[in-house]
Amino acid sequence: MLQHLIQSPRLWPVDSGKERRVTWMELFFDLIFVAAVAQVGKSLAGDYSWAGLLRYSFLFVLIWLAWSGHTLYATRFETDDLVQRMLILMQSFVAAVMAANSKEALDSVDAAGFGAAYAGMRVILVMQYLRARRVPATRELTTRYAIGYTVAAALWISSALTPIPGRYYLWSIALVVDLAVPWLARRHSEKYPPDAAHFPERFGLFTIILLGEFVAAVMHGIESQETWSVAAASTAFMSMAFAFVIRWWYFDGAEAAAERHIKTREQARRLRIWNYTHLPLFLGIGVAGVGFEHTISLHGDEILHPNQVWILCFAVGLLMIALIAISATSEKVQKRGGMKRLALSHGGTLLIVIALGIFGEHLYPVALVGSLLLVSMGQTVLSQRG
Repeated sequence: MLQHLIQSPRLWPVDSGKERRVTWMELFFDLIFVAAVAQVGKSLAGDYSWAGLLRYSFLFVLIWLAWSGHTLYATRFETDDLVQRMLILMQSFVAAVMAANSKEALDSVDAAGFGAAYAGMRVILVMQYLRARRVPATRELTTRYAIGYTVAAALWISSALTPIPGRYYLWSIALVVDLAVPWLARRHSEKYPPDAAHFPERFGLFTIILLGEFVAAVMHGIESQETWSVAAASTAFMSMAFAFVIRWWYFDGAEAAAERHIKTREQARRLRIWNYTHLPLFLGIGVAGVGFEHTISLHGDEILHPNQVWILCFAVGLLMIALIAISATSEKVQKRGGMKRLALSHGGTLLIVIALGIFGEHLYPVALVGSLLLVSMGQTVLSQRG
């Protein structure tokens, strides 16, 4: 009985033809992390400024690293025993602890607790990689991940015990180590990549759930309106349409959730770009959602503060650049040799977003949101033309 409940991890066979789908456990895990993102976003909604953006971005990066680190492991190693489920439960709880410590400024005790909780996420991931060392073929890969994340976890724990400004220096070093670990193991990762279909599927699912949070932000903006004018209703509708268009662009135009088979070093390089480019995409979706919420909630002749206009346009531009980069990694663009055409065709619309950041403070909310929607629609049409 116990032998059936506790099993050793197994490497997912590369190109085995074995179909793998998102499990209920993975869906539950993703929802926990998106809830953490939503919790962090509450503070940004109350302080939609450059300082608020900096704080939000730092916390968001750690949440994304925690989620993507587990996802990379889970789509490379096939394990669903009792131990793995307990480890996932622990990761879910630590993600909740991270969210609970996301309300105060970065120089607060709460922020130190956030970093310590993130260290806990890395410790659990190290435990998972140590279990995966039982797979002889990937022992060097799993050893490098285990050592690298152990060093990162030690730095994050040390930062929680270090006063300002030393804490900031340790955060910077720890973040560099965290980001460097997959690159240090890239030679082995190319030989044993994550599951070609399941890995993109997990990212696509997370994108959908984040867009759901975007829609929830739009709903919060709608709730703040007591009396509806045509302009306010139009702003809300176009904000909702923006999320719809981004979903269209991501899945159909950029083909971001398509299978990613790794047979050459070039394909492995494109997979790394695809992976890391999701960070600015997810960040842009989160920041833009809060910005649209603020825009919808404006009353009468109110307009956004110039800094808020810049932040909103920055977020939209960031997610657009990310989607363009993801498009460039697709087999469709590579086969057609459309890299230069892709850059030229999308460059003009990005200039429009910059112009909106400069002149958007003089626009009514309905005009600003309408312009961003038209730009995103144009990008989506261009992306489908390849």
